[in-house]
Amino acid sequence: MKNVFSRNLSKKQVMSTDGMVIGTIRNIMIDLDTGNVDSLVVRPEQGFDTGGYKVDGERLFIPFEAVRDIKDYIVVDRYLSKE
Repeated sequence: MKNVFSRNLSKKQVMSTDGMVIGTIRNIMIDLDTGNVDSLVVRPEQGFDTGGYKVDGERLFIPFEAVRDIKDYIVVDRYLSKE
């Protein structure tokens, strides 16, 4: 995957590899020890079933290793996204 500036991720929609819109990115979590992106913080779409995902209030966390592509959407592997 190519390098992408974090400001280019702001408010992008997150979609699973099977075409389901998960929500809109709100932030990213960084591991301060390594400097690597740890996870995406997503506001889920209304009506999206968050079962199996790590959720805190209205924030859904998707591990960065689930990201498959970043273009018009951030595409994630739905099965790797779950806890």
